Amino acid sequence: MLIASRVLRLRDKNSEIQIAIRISAPEQAEDGAWFCHYEVDWPDKKSAKDIGGFDSMQALVCALQIIGAEIYSSNYYNAGQLFWECPGNGYGFPVAPTLRDLLQGDDVKYL
Repeated sequence: MLIASRVLRLRDKNSEIQIAIRISAPEQAEDGAWFCHYEVDWPDKKSAKDIGGFDSMQALVCALQIIGAEIYSSNYYNAGQLFWECPGNGYGFPVAPTLRDLLQGDDVKYL
């Protein structure tokens, strides 16, 4: 079940492409672990992963952080082409403490 989504935008030379991000509700596996599925529709390939955690909250938080890491380590971010509301203002996804130096805009203040 989809619980959250966001659309980022990618500016190419003469066009703008939407990058959809979808997060599903965490689900419990037979062994008791929890997994949260997410997808990012990058233009060159779709990224889809199941992120595990001890409980549903940890799986969700880890999925959010991994999405943030994927965004901030993307070639699109490095090229300055990727934005959410406005260029340079962040994407609204947290990252692990070791990646905080990559944050920009409101992400620096609030995440």
